[in-house]
Amino acid sequence: MNVQFLNPLRWKKSFLALLLGAFVFTWFVFIDTYSLKTRWDLHSQKKELQERTAELNERSEELKTKISELESDPALLEKIAREEYGMKKPGETVYKVKREE
Repeated sequence: MNVQFLNPLRWKKSFLALLLGAFVFTWFVFIDTYSLKTRWDLHSQKKELQERTAELNERSEELKTKISELESDPALLEKIAREEYGMKKPGETVYKVKREE
Protein backbone atom coordinates (compact mmCIF):
# COMPACT_ATOMS: atom_id res chain seq x y z
CA MET A 1 0.00 0.00 0.00
CA ASN A 2 1.22 3.47 -0.80
CA VAL A 3 2.20 5.25 2.42
CA GLN A 4 2.08 8.67 0.76
CA PHE A 5 -1.70 8.32 0.22
CA LEU A 6 -2.33 7.77 3.94
CA ASN A 7 -0.42 10.88 5.01
CA PRO A 8 -2.65 14.00 4.66
CA LEU A 9 0.39 16.27 4.77
CA ARG A 10 1.53 14.89 1.42
CA TRP A 11 -1.78 15.38 -0.41
CA LYS A 12 -2.08 18.00 -3.12
CA LYS A 13 -3.42 21.38 -2.08
CA SER A 14 -6.20 21.22 -4.66
CA PHE A 15 -7.41 17.90 -3.24
CA LEU A 16 -7.31 19.30 0.30
CA ALA A 17 -9.24 22.40 -0.84
CA LEU A 18 -11.81 20.18 -2.53
CA LEU A 19 -12.13 18.05 0.60
CA LEU A 20 -12.51 21.14 2.79
CA GLY A 21 -15.08 22.60 0.39
CA ALA A 22 -17.10 19.37 0.45
CA PHE A 23 -17.04 19.40 4.25
CA VAL A 24 -18.15 23.05 4.44
CA PHE A 25 -20.89 22.45 1.87
CA THR A 26 -22.17 19.40 3.75
CA TRP A 27 -22.04 21.31 7.02
CA PHE A 28 -24.07 24.28 5.76
CA VAL A 29 -26.60 22.22 3.83
CA PHE A 30 -27.40 19.51 6.40
CA ILE A 31 -25.75 19.87 9.82
CA ASP A 32 -25.73 23.53 10.87
CA THR A 33 -28.51 24.98 13.05
CA TYR A 34 -29.49 27.33 10.21
CA SER A 35 -28.88 24.82 7.44
CA LEU A 36 -30.58 25.07 4.10
CA LYS A 37 -32.73 22.06 4.94
CA THR A 38 -33.91 23.69 8.18
CA ARG A 39 -34.63 26.94 6.37
CA TRP A 40 -36.59 25.09 3.69
CA ASP A 41 -38.67 23.27 6.33
CA LEU A 42 -39.34 26.52 8.19
CA HIS A 43 -40.31 28.27 4.95
CA SER A 44 -42.78 25.49 4.12
CA GLN A 45 -44.24 25.65 7.63
CA LYS A 46 -44.54 29.45 7.40
CA LYS A 47 -46.38 29.16 4.08
CA GLU A 48 -48.85 26.63 5.55
CA LEU A 49 -49.46 28.86 8.58
CA GLN A 50 -50.07 31.89 6.37
CA GLU A 51 -52.63 29.93 4.33
CA ARG A 52 -54.34 28.74 7.53
CA THR A 53 -54.40 32.32 8.86
CA ALA A 54 -56.03 33.53 5.64
CA GLU A 55 -58.69 30.79 5.91
CA LEU A 56 -59.40 31.69 9.53
CA ASN A 57 -59.63 35.40 8.72
CA GLU A 58 -62.12 34.58 5.97
CA ARG A 59 -64.18 32.46 8.37
CA SER A 60 -64.04 35.26 10.94
CA GLU A 61 -65.43 37.74 8.42
CA GLU A 62 -68.27 35.33 7.58
CA LEU A 63 -69.12 35.01 11.28
CA LYS A 64 -69.03 38.79 11.78
CA THR A 65 -71.48 39.16 8.88
CA LYS A 66 -73.76 36.52 10.38
CA ILE A 67 -73.64 38.25 13.80
CA SER A 68 -74.55 41.62 12.29
CA GLU A 69 -77.47 39.97 10.43
CA LEU A 70 -78.70 38.38 13.65
CA GLU A 71 -78.42 41.68 15.54
CA SER A 72 -80.37 43.59 12.88
CA ASP A 73 -83.08 41.02 12.02
CA PRO A 74 -85.15 39.76 14.99
CA ALA A 75 -87.17 37.44 12.73
CA LEU A 76 -84.02 35.60 11.67
CA LEU A 77 -82.94 35.34 15.30
CA GLU A 78 -86.32 33.89 16.26
CA LYS A 79 -86.20 31.43 13.35
CA ILE A 80 -82.78 30.13 14.37
CA ALA A 81 -83.80 29.92 18.04
CA ARG A 82 -86.86 27.87 17.15
CA GLU A 83 -85.28 25.57 14.52
CA GLU A 84 -81.84 24.91 15.94
CA TYR A 85 -82.39 25.23 19.69
CA GLY A 86 -86.04 24.17 20.05
CA MET A 87 -87.03 27.34 21.90
CA LYS A 88 -90.66 28.45 22.14
CA LYS A 89 -92.70 31.43 23.25
CA PRO A 90 -94.47 31.27 26.63
CA GLY A 91 -97.80 29.49 26.31
CA GLU A 92 -96.91 27.79 23.00
CA THR A 93 -96.96 24.05 22.50
CA VAL A 94 -94.40 22.60 20.14
CA TYR A 95 -95.00 19.35 18.31
CA LYS A 96 -92.03 17.59 16.74
CA VAL A 97 -92.81 15.47 13.72
CA LYS A 98 -90.46 12.67 12.75
CA ARG A 99 -90.37 11.87 9.08
CA GLU A 100 -89.63 8.39 7.88
CA GLU A 101 -87.28 8.17 4.98
